Amino acid sequence: MTPILATKLYLPRLRPNVVSRPRLIERLNEGLHRNLTLIAAPAGFGKTTLISQWVASCDRQVAWLSLDEGDSDPTRFLTYLVAALRTIAPTLGEGVLGTLSGGQVTLQSPQPPPPEAMLTALLNDLTTISDDFVLVLDDYHVLDAKAVDHALTYLVEHLPPQMHLVIATREDPQLPLARLRARGQLTELRATDLRFTPSEAAAFLNQGMGLKLSAEDIAALEKRTEGWIAGLQLAALSLQGQQDATGFIKSFTGSHHFVLDYLVEEVLGQQSERVQTFLLRTSILDRMSGPLCDAVVLDPSGSGQATLEHLERANLFLVPLDNERRWYRYHHLFADLLRQRLHQSFASSPGDAESQVNELHIRASVWYEDHGLEIEAFHHAVAANDVEHATRLVEGKGMPLQFRGAVTPVLHWLESLPKTVLDARPSLWVMYASALSMTGQLTGVEQKLQAAEAALQGAEPDDKTRNLVGHIAAIRALVAAAENQVETIIAQSRRALEYLHPDNLPVRTATIWKLGIAYQFQGDRAAASRAYSEAISISQASGNIIINLWATVGLGNVQETENQLYPAAQTYRRVLQLAGDPPQPAACEAHLGLARICYEWNDLDAAQQHGQQSVQLARQIENTGRLVACEVLLARLKL
Repeated sequence: MTPILATKLYLPRLRPNVVSRPRLIERLNEGLHRNLTLIAAPAGFGKTTLISQWVASCDRQVAWLSLDEGDSDPTRFLTYLVAALRTIAPTLGEGVLGTLSGGQVTLQSPQPPPPEAMLTALLNDLTTISDDFVLVLDDYHVLDAKAVDHALTYLVEHLPPQMHLVIATREDPQLPLARLRARGQLTELRATDLRFTPSEAAAFLNQGMGLKLSAEDIAALEKRTEGWIAGLQLAALSLQGQQDATGFIKSFTGSHHFVLDYLVEEVLGQQSERVQTFLLRTSILDRMSGPLCDAVVLDPSGSGQATLEHLERANLFLVPLDNERRWYRYHHLFADLLRQRLHQSFASSPGDAESQVNELHIRASVWYEDHGLEIEAFHHAVAANDVEHATRLVEGKGMPLQFRGAVTPVLHWLESLPKTVLDARPSLWVMYASALSMTGQLTGVEQKLQAAEAALQGAEPDDKTRNLVGHIAAIRALVAAAENQVETIIAQSRRALEYLHPDNLPVRTATIWKLGIAYQFQGDRAAASRAYSEAISISQASGNIIINLWATVGLGNVQETENQLYPAAQTYRRVLQLAGDPPQPAACEAHLGLARICYEWNDLDAAQQHGQQSVQLARQIENTGRLVACEVLLARLKL
């Protein structure tokens, strides 16, 4: 699993002289007895600031998660969700994190438990927290994943009474808002609620921004911006140093977009050339630290950290992300505007504008990679159209990036590449097929594998080429397993093991496990037992808990079939020890096996207990076949 970016979990710090908003704080407090508070408004309406202000006065513990596009990957989302909650309950979710990290290990692994099963275990953990607490999900609009929406729906509808969820977003999330509203479980704050009132606008402009405007000027500004906080802040920054404030206020009218363009031009014009360059070049960054800014801006005459601190003091839409003032981000709206200006500035300068922006992304990517943040490095490599660098990052150092919570961005990137680029790099075709198989899109896999083979024709038969050939065969074995094509599984698995590099343990281990399944289907129990045992041995050494679990289940099945009931029972119990909490789907099979064995031993109470546990797990993982088998066994126990 890639490192957790701690700045995503920090509560934003309040600026001095923030405008008091008791009417909204009261609304938020009143909503605490409901499940969900939704704060939905366009950019620049002070959503995050309001929540931060409320949190500062709230008597509950607060967990905070600032979301980004990468969190559209369900595994990454759940990982960060647990990480946020662990800021108030450090031991919470151990089993869920173990499941998530294990579930990312290998391409051909069976699926980890569905999000609902993991959330059930997480919710059970949450009930052990004695004090009331709040979870804030900021910037939910950046996510684009039905699986995450479904997981969050499950969470909202099963919240323990001591938990309250707050979502800040620019657009309504795909949650059952109407149902929650009808049940009285939803508090909503919209743009009309968040706009500054005339008195709030006066406090912001004259006290917060240090201006001395007349009541008439304030009223005119408030009317022109319609209480829109970002517009008021830009106007206030533009007014600093203006001799004729009234004339300036009268000089702009129109839509928000027009006002923004006008005011940003004014604000940038008041900065030194060095600060303007800093603002524009660092606008490509979602998060900034002094050293990262230094690497991107390449300005030996100034310190990135000192410039960030200056921008914060100047109220230039900079948001600190930690208590040490090491990490910051721009207000999203301001960052968007700066990026527009960046492209415009490069377009008017010598050289290709796109290549100059790409160079900034490359610098950021290199810095992130050097500091062990490979997913962030990958995002900037993709933004720079640096296929070589992005490919190297995805391939990873021993563990491909898509197995570490980044399958969604990797797949989106591969989908965006032209065929000529993929043909020039056969490993990308294999990576494409791998990502499709991981997301269950098996129908498109064979086409990508054939494209990889075509691209490999004429390639040097070195270790890398042989490993790709083996990987192609391993993926074909995976697809064949989904379609119960036993002969194909065996043929492709043997081919994979012949060609795969000895160090490619994730794919080799999964292939051996699949081979065991095929042998078991054929009735060759001795070969199946050998394959399962080998898969167990390698997966234990490499830390691949998913394959370890399922290979152990397979070994137990073989032992049970051969009427080796005592060894089989020991094997199934080992599965339960490994399965953890929340239990992996393999635990359902182990409980069912133990129920059958206990029935044979006439230990009907134990058989009943294991059967009921298997039924419960089968329902959680929505496995109809296992559920029927469990119910049949329980029915036999009643005879």
